[in-house]
Amino acid sequence: MSLPKEKAKKLVSSPYAWLVLGLLTLIYISSFVDRQIIAVLAPEIQDELSLSNFQVGILYGTAFSFIYALCGIPMGRLADIYSRKLMIVVGLVVWSLMTVVSGFATSLTFLIVARFFVGMSESALSPAVYSLLSDYFKPEQRGTVFSIYAAGIFVGIGVSFLVGGGIAEAYDWRTSLIAVGAPGLLIAAVAWFVIKEFPRGITQSQENRRFDAEQSFGDVVGYIIRKKTIRYHFLGFSFMAFTGYTILGFIGIVLTDIHGAGSLVPQYGWFMMATGLSVMASGKAADWLGQKIKPSYRFVPGIVAALGCLPLYYYGLFAESAMTALILIGLANVISSSYNGIAAAILQYLVKPNMRALASGLYLFVISVVGFGIGPPLTGWLMDTIFTGDYGAAKALMLVFTCCGVLATIFFWMAMQHYDRDEEES
Repeated sequence: MSLPKEKAKKLVSSPYAWLVLGLLTLIYISSFVDRQIIAVLAPEIQDELSLSNFQVGILYGTAFSFIYALCGIPMGRLADIYSRKLMIVVGLVVWSLMTVVSGFATSLTFLIVARFFVGMSESALSPAVYSLLSDYFKPEQRGTVFSIYAAGIFVGIGVSFLVGGGIAEAYDWRTSLIAVGAPGLLIAAVAWFVIKEFPRGITQSQENRRFDAEQSFGDVVGYIIRKKTIRYHFLGFSFMAFTGYTILGFIGIVLTDIHGAGSLVPQYGWFMMATGLSVMASGKAADWLGQKIKPSYRFVPGIVAALGCLPLYYYGLFAESAMTALILIGLANVISSSYNGIAAAILQYLVKPNMRALASGLYLFVISVVGFGIGPPLTGWLMDTIFTGDYGAAKALMLVFTCCGVLATIFFWMAMQHYDRDEEES
């Protein structure tokens, strides 16, 4: 049951709202620790279970993203109708348990099944959170708020490298999976008592606040995807996700296979922590650009992320020393992944309050299929079959990153041309 409207209005952008944002960010951190840990542990799992690079890409990417993408859209629709708080907490419990269970895997099939459940439960999180945060905070704060939440991605990835990787080095990959999964159960208990359900659309103007739960699923999807800005948004950020998930899936392979420096892999976590700061800075910039120059300029930080990373990726991937490769690739990722908060925030300006979670689910579906589901296995296949020999992995990755950066920029520019027409009243 949601809070009464008058009480909820008093809590909009209040200290309590910021407390809930912090808790939701902590939950997001947990989700990315459990999502990313497979890539961190990939070399050890690959050795013990005799997996190819393609199979690692399937395990890390497709096994998770297939079910994550498939469930994301209906989860989004459910979050537009039913309790967002319940979906968040139940999802957290399930993915935490499945990560713990993965520590007892004896085969690739076992791990894939566990990853299916992790993907299904995590698909309930962000659509519900995006919708909830749009009611907890004022519209002009969305870029900042959503970027703080999105920074949890990189803190979570950083923790998976530093803590998960460290535990694996001290013990083994099984102990690491159990150790990173268990804390989510405690966080779920806290979340159940702290998070409150707000009435939908309370931060919107009266005429734009109407909620029609009887609208058909098809009508809502049709309304969303008919907007050209949203279609170009989905395409542009999908290519950015393609880059992001691919480097995360294979940074361990680059450092281990090219440089023989597997011990450096956990240190990549520090760059993930730094990426959390760049995500928040990007959100602040998007809010400023949207208010001071033009609303469509909220896409500009996405263009910076798409192109600004390419020189650093090039020199990092083809560096002669492992430390130089680690530093340059890490800095490139700080830039290329800075878009994460603004991608979700921009969507909230383009749809009605009763469509936010579903629009977020559609977005997550697209970036999961393109970025997570296709990116790592396709790049792994390029490494196995096309780009072999010395620096073969680097050549495959650089080809992927260049194509994605250029295509993303084109689609962001096209989205900006239609933004003013497609923006909803805030």
